[in-house]
Amino acid sequence: MRKQRGFTLIELLIVVAIIGIIAAIAIPNLLNAINRGRQKRSMADMRAIATALEAYSVDFNFYPKTAIAGDLTTQLDPYLTPTFIKRLPINDGWNQAFYVANDVAGISYTIYSKAKGGGGTIEASSGPTTDFSQAIVFANGQFYAWPEGMQTN
Repeated sequence: MRKQRGFTLIELLIVVAIIGIIAAIAIPNLLNAINRGRQKRSMADMRAIATALEAYSVDFNFYPKTAIAGDLTTQLDPYLTPTFIKRLPINDGWNQAFYVANDVAGISYTIYSKAKGGGGTIEASSGPTTDFSQAIVFANGQFYAWPEGMQTN
């Protein structure tokens, strides 16, 4: 009589198929969770920048006056660091630059991230979005475009 040693080919194929099914289910959820974390990090950094801007406005009675919109490093770094924030977060979760648009009178500010792929734009009428590639916009103390619900892209 012969002893069995090891697994048959069918048993191995079944195990490989089960692992493939589990991977097909888990990988999209993992990628979605990674992008969701990048969104949350971007939103937290935007709140930190806004807190520094609000502290600046408490001391000077206006927000930093910049003539043109641009990235944070050139526009706000001279005004905010190191007094109001130790280090400005200059990139969002997707390693794209944060942008700021202040008015020349120092009355308002808008901080935005172009999000995944760097193609997000500021819409005139915004609100919650379900697309990772849509811009995240924080202006005058609140979010005007933000991620919410199940993300589709």
